[in-house]
Amino acid sequence: MVERIKAVEDEAISRLNEIKNLQELEAWRIRYLGKKGLLTELVKNLKNIPTEDRPHFGKNLNITKNKLENIIKEKRVTLESADKEKKIKSSAVDITMPGKGIKRGKLHPITQVMNEVVDIFLRLGFSIADGPDIETDYYNFEALNIPKHHASRDMWSTLYIEKDTLLRTHTSPVQIRVMEKKKPPLAIIAPGKVYRRDADVTHSTVFHQVEGFMVDKNITFADLKGTLTALLHAIFGKAKRVRFRPSYFPFTEPSAEVDVECVNCGGKGKLSNGESCRVCKETGWLEILGCGMIDPNVFKNLKYDPDKYSGYAFGMGIERIAMLKFGISDIRLFFENDLRFLKQF
Repeated sequence: MVERIKAVEDEAISRLNEIKNLQELEAWRIRYLGKKGLLTELVKNLKNIPTEDRPHFGKNLNITKNKLENIIKEKRVTLESADKEKKIKSSAVDITMPGKGIKRGKLHPITQVMNEVVDIFLRLGFSIADGPDIETDYYNFEALNIPKHHASRDMWSTLYIEKDTLLRTHTSPVQIRVMEKKKPPLAIIAPGKVYRRDADVTHSTVFHQVEGFMVDKNITFADLKGTLTALLHAIFGKAKRVRFRPSYFPFTEPSAEVDVECVNCGGKGKLSNGESCRVCKETGWLEILGCGMIDPNVFKNLKYDPDKYSGYAFGMGIERIAMLKFGISDIRLFFENDLRFLKQF
């Protein structure tokens, strides 16, 4: 029995010296120290040895077992260290290589302009409100003085989900929802996405809009003009001229379109080289937004007394402002996710 123990020990030590990796070391452990290993089998055979001889053989087995366990621990440390060093060498950084550099992330140009517009209105004392993208026909049209038979519905190519449910064509429904719940004085802007059946180089099916309105006693067109002039000067610079032209919107009366001096030709209609300005088509002006005094019929729908209160409303497309601000001729560039375009902002 002692000879057998010695033979297993010598064999194990001999094989251990030939091991070159952790996988082979694990196989060695299983062969000699595992549940069915050679030493374990010798321990099981102790029952076949006379009782008086068992302590002697058991002691030899324990000594051999402890010896092999200590040897395998040392071998594992050596192999793990060698393996770690090998990995370090194979993945070592070549300090002579030029650095890749970390490119700084930026906000999308539409987000930049939206944030700028919202920030200007917040400084002017307006609050922010929002509403659902999926609207009812009532909030999107009828409450805004646009009944079902009204011809002005042709101004919006509406995307209907069901008969009286649609994707909002403007953020003006937020105006109605706010005024249903609150009483004047009110100064609110409603930024968000809107949806129309319209797509070309200057229009998109999905775009961003900021609706705004103010309601209180003695609000006049002069208040509207002052607010929007301050907005456009903050965006395009105080040197840019602003003008208001009579227009038509079903929910405002009187209504106006607001133009800003062409950012491309400086309002001259021609470029410095004498060529015609294609951006403003030689007019020297660019249409930027629509506005007007809230129609008394809208107040009546909300049970506001039109003899007591007055107010103004306006709406602008953020993509339109961004195109003029950055000199972009095709709105589709905003949505193509081309990093060559986006990284310029």
